[in-house]
Amino acid sequence: VTLDARIAKGEAGRYDFAFIDADKSSYLAYYERLLKLVRPGGLVVVDNTLWSGRVADPAERETDTVALRAFNDALHQDPRIDLALLPIADGVTLARIRDPG
Repeated sequence: VTLDARIAKGEAGRYDFAFIDADKSSYLAYYERLLKLVRPGGLVVVDNTLWSGRVADPAERETDTVALRAFNDALHQDPRIDLALLPIADGVTLARIRDPG
């Protein structure tokens, strides 16, 4: 079942945890959908967000690297979450959904 199908079935806010480790160019799209499915106080965990350090090198222009850099920038600016990036392995991002109230 797709994320969109879960949203359409009324499952918004019913999940405590979600993990993203998929097509790097689609991370932001997955994240936006998961923000609807994960309840306030819940956690979205994202793998590979340092991409072996390549995201920190502006000379790196490979498609996945550019997508991950844009994803990291978007989360850094997102007021809907509390954010932590763990420098372990390829980088693990923790995004805790804030209560909108």
